Amino acid sequence: MTFRIALIAHDKKKDDMITLASEYRAFLSGCTLVATGTTGGRLQDEVGLTVERKHSGPFGGDLQIGALLVEGQIDCVIFLRDPMTPQPHEPDINALVRACDVHNTPCATNMASAHLVLSQLQQRAV
Repeated sequence: MTFRIALIAHDKKKDDMITLASEYRAFLSGCTLVATGTTGGRLQDEVGLTVERKHSGPFGGDLQIGALLVEGQIDCVIFLRDPMTPQPHEPDINALVRACDVHNTPCATNMASAHLVLSQLQQRAV
């Protein structure tokens, strides 16, 4: 089974996303990945993953990923959020997390939950 995973990280969490993706690189390379602009670019350049890049979050990337989720094209969202920094596109962020809840889609918002979700998916893929 090929999982369709969305990867999003706020600016102060992008290094964490690179660390996470590097740890799960072998698994993620077999998944269909979609990410917001800058995060996707870093995942491609620094981890060597193939990623469908959407717009940057503040320019609608979160909403684009939310639309894919609503259409059933996303199996899980890894959204490393920075809870200490106000985000100008907070309504878009809330809409994406709400869409995950409405459509019963796993959504990891910190490193601990991201590890749990990815390890579970990795076990299911074997």
